[in-house]
Order: sequence, then C-alpha cells, then structure tokens
Amino acid sequence: MRFLSRTPIRTFIVYPVLALLWELLLHGENFAPNLWFSPLLVWGYLQYRLCGRYRIERGGGGPGLETPPDRLVNTGPYAYSRNPMYLGHIIFLSGLTLTLRSWLAALITIAVAVWFHLRVCRDERKLIQRLGQPYEHYLASVKRWIPALF
Repeated sequence: MRFLSRTPIRTFIVYPVLALLWELLLHGENFAPNLWFSPLLVWGYLQYRLCGRYRIERGGGGPGLETPPDRLVNTGPYAYSRNPMYLGHIIFLSGLTLTLRSWLAALITIAVAVWFHLRVCRDERKLIQRLGQPYEHYLASVKRWIPALF
C-alpha cells in the first residue's frame, strides 16, 4: 500500500473521495456543494505541483525529504514561504472543506495541518544539518507558512 501512503495521493485523491462519499451518505439528494469555493481546490493543487517542480529544478532531489534537495532554494515562491508545497495541500483541503460544507473534511484539514507542522519542524532540523549556515539564515529571513505572518 505504498501508493496510499504518499501524501499527495491522500490529499488530492483519498481525502476528497472520503469526504464526498461521507457527505453524499449523510445528505443524499439534499447534498449541495458550494462551488464558489472550488477555485481553492485548483489553487492548492497547482501551488503544490508548480512549487514542487520549481524546487526540484533549482534544488535537485525529489518530492518530500525522502530524496532531499542538494541545494537551498530561496527564490520564487520559496522567498515568501518556506513550505509553499505543503501550504498548497492545506489550501486544497480548506477548499474541499468549504466546497463540500463538510465537518469531516474540516477535521481532516486540521489534522493534516497539524501533521504538516510537526513534519516541517522535523524536516527543518534535518535540513540544518544538510545545508548548514545558509539554511539557518533562510530560516531567520523567511516565514514558515504565510509571508509576513508566521
């Protein structure tokens, strides 16, 4: 089940299917998604994909820290947020929550956001060891999640 253990598969396929099925079972023919929020789904997915491509092209490595980057990427979207790919997941799941009007999707979004935050804290310690002083300077100058906030 390695396929299902991959974070993008869970975020962009498994969780939406679970939430949608849950809402359909719960509300049946009265289910009425709020499509005004569906652009968040597109935004989150594209942010994940495009930031991932940008990071791999400039930093090497692969997705996630299973194959960590060879070089620090601190330009483009990474000049504003240290984790724009993970933020894309959270934006997508927030869009799912609002589009489906789903408490289950909201719980999934909160759980995933907490999990990402804990993962980022671990990843940062590994990247300090791997990339050294330039990465420590990057940590001090670029916010972890949202530019100018936190």
